Order: sequence, then C-alpha cells, then structure tokens
Amino acid sequence: MIISLLVAASDNNAIGKDNKLLWYLPEDLKFFKNTSWGMPIIMGRKTFESMGKPLPGRTNIVITTKWDWKAEGAVVVTSIADALKAAEVTDAKEVFITGGGEIYKQTMEMADKIIMTRVHVNLVADTFFPDINPHTWKLLSNKVVKADDKNKYDMSFETWIKKHPVTA
Repeated sequence: MIISLLVAASDNNAIGKDNKLLWYLPEDLKFFKNTSWGMPIIMGRKTFESMGKPLPGRTNIVITTKWDWKAEGAVVVTSIADALKAAEVTDAKEVFITGGGEIYKQTMEMADKIIMTRVHVNLVADTFFPDINPHTWKLLSNKVVKADDKNKYDMSFETWIKKHPVTA
C-alpha cells in the first residue's frame, strides 16, 4: 500500500494556527476531495475535532492517545501502526495521511509520496509541515494555479516521490 502525505502548506511550511486552517481556498478543497475520495485517510484527533465530523466518501481513521475517546463515523486507533493496519483492511492501494503536524512528522520517513498544495504566502502559525529534504524527495509534478476572486493566494499542486537508493 502506498503511504501518501496529503497537505496544504505555505511557503514557510505553515499548516495551521489554533487548530484551524490558515486559509479558505476552494480550489485546494476540491483538489483534496478529488485526491482522497474513496480512500482511507489517517489523521490525529485534534485534526478530526477541527473538522467537526468525518469526511464523507472516505474511511476516516483517527489516532489518539486517549483510550476512551470515540468518534462516530470514524475508526479510532492509538498508534500509527494500528492506523495503517486499519487502512489495509479497506483493500485500498493508497492511504492518505492528512495531519496534523505531529502525525506528519511521525510518518515522513515511512511515506512514499507527498501530495502538497503549496500556498504561495508566508503566514504566522503554530503548526508546520516538516521540511522536504531534496536528497530524499524528488518533485515529480507541479501545477501552478493563480489567485482569483475565490482563491486569495497563488498555489501549486505538487507531487513528490521518495528517491530510492541505487542497489548494486
């Protein structure tokens, strides 16, 4: 199963502040929905709580350390390993890690792909996406979308794949 990080991050890697997104960009929301539709998505409890309900059309898997925490319409687990096992049960070929900052940090090494909306602005935040190391990751595609009356900022839809070491 392919493990992909799905994220919208500013040029300075900001992804959130006070458990909220930093922007409302309909083009990014459409991209997120089209990319993750029908697939399992894994997120932390705070990310799930910020949404208020499970995202439709996807298996929502929530990681929490609160053993008695429940979420209607979501699979609740206590570790990344258990979240990946829950995703495998769906028979999906790909799983999307959708945040937040700590979950991205903990899954960066195991990820095969990063699908990022790079929002071209620098913003103050308290939650950040990890730096993408150019020695580890290769930019596969990049589609630029200009700001318009509905989308306040320019953005790029980027797909990164992990470079694999050459074996003898």
